[in-house]
Amino acid sequence: MEYYASDFGKLALLLLLIIGCKNETHPPKEWHQPKKLEKVIKDGDIIFQTSLSSQSEAIQRATHSKYSHCGLLFKRKYKNDEWCVLEAVQPVKWTPLSSWIKRGKGKHYVIKRLTTDPMIPDSMLAELREIAESYIGKDYDLYFDWSDKNVYCSELIWKSYYKLNRFEIGKLQRLGDFDLSDKVVKQKLMERYGTKIPANELVISPDAIFNSGLLKTVKTN
Repeated sequence: MEYYASDFGKLALLLLLIIGCKNETHPPKEWHQPKKLEKVIKDGDIIFQTSLSSQSEAIQRATHSKYSHCGLLFKRKYKNDEWCVLEAVQPVKWTPLSSWIKRGKGKHYVIKRLTTDPMIPDSMLAELREIAESYIGKDYDLYFDWSDKNVYCSELIWKSYYKLNRFEIGKLQRLGDFDLSDKVVKQKLMERYGTKIPANELVISPDAIFNSGLLKTVKTN
């Protein structure tokens, strides 16, 4: 479909609906993370959750997935937490793992890890962290223009791994690839964009990363 520049602001809202990275400005009170979890996870692991935003149902139906937000795990001491999540909200920042888990639906999460043969050495994981940390402080990307000026959650993960060693974790998609036929999704699209849907807009969704063949599940609850 034709892209209309005058509707660019609406495009931002539409893509925010589909991609689903939740903007958390008031993280909840921390709770101590399970010791067993600390023993399982490693630097560079990717954690997924379902946000509690009002858009969650439409996000899940459009992407056929219950996961709408994701971040990168690294060992970083913060109060009772030994681990933190580097995530693209407003702005890109570190969030204690326990806070990150608590704010998701049912405190449910899935942690996945890149599978390589041989495994990624610690030196490369340190480089991955440096790459990801270079985005800290950047604004949340409302326009999804694929530049590095601003960034959204799944874009942060995809680009960090791609810059590390050309890993493509998740297939890049067009907006038209999503299931826009559901009545709940249609209602949200109409509210935010009318009938002018830019089907050719390039995006990377949390669902695409979640289903990447390069990842294996290491922990879920």
